[in-house]
Amino acid sequence: MCIVAFAWHVLDEMPLCLISNRDEFYHRPSAPLHQWENCPIVAGQDLQSGGTWMGVTASGRWAIVTNFRNGRDKNQYSTSRGHLIQDFLESDLAPIRFAQMLEQKQQDYAGFNLFVGDREQAVYMSNRGEAPQVLANGVYVVSNGLMSEDWQKTRHLRKRFTQEFLPMLQQPQVAELDLESAVWDILEDERKIIPNLLPDTGISQEMEALLSSTFIQSPIYGTRCSNFLRLTSEQWQWLEKSQQGEDQGNTVEMKIDLLK
Repeated sequence: MCIVAFAWHVLDEMPLCLISNRDEFYHRPSAPLHQWENCPIVAGQDLQSGGTWMGVTASGRWAIVTNFRNGRDKNQYSTSRGHLIQDFLESDLAPIRFAQMLEQKQQDYAGFNLFVGDREQAVYMSNRGEAPQVLANGVYVVSNGLMSEDWQKTRHLRKRFTQEFLPMLQQPQVAELDLESAVWDILEDERKIIPNLLPDTGISQEMEALLSSTFIQSPIYGTRCSNFLRLTSEQWQWLEKSQQGEDQGNTVEMKIDLLK
């Protein structure tokens, strides 16, 4: 997962509203959004290492991970970050307790930003410099740096999310198709950041520029899917749009009734 923006307990009757893009190498096999067999998880699935980049359960648990980019880190890690999401969703630990336990073995993983939550609590941590912290109500945007780092890429998405999209959700009787159109327009934004405002993550200036847009395209790597996720008092509503290959433009919609 490359970039995520979400409103946590900001909107009336919608504790969580989240949009995100997953960026990955095109050759890496994955399955689209679905209910996992013999498992409470609803998510896409990485078919190479297992696990997922984002998922939910009918009990109201949710989690999402982004990679922390550090081109100078040449270490090899045997554990997949995708299993962090699976481990949390299959557990019954409170989000903060899960994150605190993960902190004890966080260096087993390549760099990550992790959000885990349930209906009442949301927690953020990064194994590259951010201890587990319970999030206050508000809007949060993270890409491939720490949440405390104010990249131009995340600043741009925050502006569009808060100034364009969230006000739409507060309008009475806004059309669902209008909401979806607005989400995809924001997530498919290919605007690049000017060179002197790019971060330094240990890769070339050309690669920094390529990865500086919300929506990424290149011959071998880019945005694979876009997501629009909402939590209400009764259900999850999730739209996943394929952005690559033969399924480009196809949308999977799932509504998951919450357990009482």
